[in-house]
Amino acid sequence: MKTKIAIIGAGNLGTSLVKGLVDSGEYQSSNFILTRRNTAKLASEKEQGVTVTANNKEAVISANVIVLTVLPQKIDTVLKEISGQLNDNQLVISLVSGVKVNDIQNTLGQEIPIVRAMPNTAIAIRESMTCIATTSQWKDKMEEVKEIFELVGETVVINEEQMTSATALCACGIAFFLRAIRAASQGGNEIDFHSNEALKMAAQTAKGAASLLIANQSHPEDEIDKVTSPKGCTIAGLNEMEHNGFSSSFIKGITVSAKQAKGLYSEN
Repeated sequence: MKTKIAIIGAGNLGTSLVKGLVDSGEYQSSNFILTRRNTAKLASEKEQGVTVTANNKEAVISANVIVLTVLPQKIDTVLKEISGQLNDNQLVISLVSGVKVNDIQNTLGQEIPIVRAMPNTAIAIRESMTCIATTSQWKDKMEEVKEIFELVGETVVINEEQMTSATALCACGIAFFLRAIRAASQGGNEIDFHSNEALKMAAQTAKGAASLLIANQSHPEDEIDKVTSPKGCTIAGLNEMEHNGFSSSFIKGITVSAKQAKGLYSEN
């Protein structure tokens, strides 16, 4: 594959994307250019054959696809830096929270194709949930973006107005589910198991629960009903969690994250 992908501001998300795409077998390390102010933090990627530079202008000139992974607070500076180097044969994919296509076009111009994507760090193991959106002007570019991200997990096309919500549910959601697994492992530790045993058991149980929903295309309550018997230990535990606000706290966490994501760029 001759595609050259420049990832601008390659932190955890950018390097995870590279790892997932290379592991898919459809890309090689030589397909990527990564930029970061401190290039020493990309030493392992450089050793694997990825081009590494601190020069954003240099990176985008030779790329077919430019992936923006910088912080929302830094996006305007980066866009001004690269704006004169782009042409309408290139594709810009923004992974930046809270920054709309029109915000980017205000700097890059109306002729540069722009699509937004919101993956999560599970792209490193090709298990991301990636939401994709753009304006009506660039709908014809959606398939190209889907092809990239379907190599590293599942994709869904949404309206751009929903991208902030997607950030909270899917990108931030990784942390929420990890915290739930940590809590389960701590409970396991308290009742009898060593911490490493409890973590393995909790993580695999969570994986199994998610796999049931995906494989059966069922609702969580349908699967819960299968393991709750009258006066049983499962329903006792579930009710105790609910009495202490488990579902309510989880829901509030997602809604607060969405509100925070919406304001990240406006704070710039």
